[in-house]
Amino acid sequence: MAAPDFLVHETKDTVGVIVVEGIEAGQELTGWLMETDETLSIKALDPIPLGHKVALGDITNGDTIIKYSHDIGKAVADIGKGHHVHVHNVKTKRW
Repeated sequence: MAAPDFLVHETKDTVGVIVVEGIEAGQELTGWLMETDETLSIKALDPIPLGHKVALGDITNGDTIIKYSHDIGKAVADIGKGHHVHVHNVKTKRW
């Protein structure tokens, strides 16, 4: 596999983390699922900056977001597969 565009730690993760710069809407992305050493493919539907997240599947408003096998917050809007996941559509559950 060529260098991945995003990383996913475990199969239960709902987002992948972008590890390259310059992701544009419409770009086909390749990801690495570390737990099972699988290659994943997804189309980015938004520009996504380095270090931000991409939705691996459709996420419904109120769903828990899982990154690196940890609960990082809840969706505050519906997020479609391939869309940018960040503070505009995810909030922490702490406050």
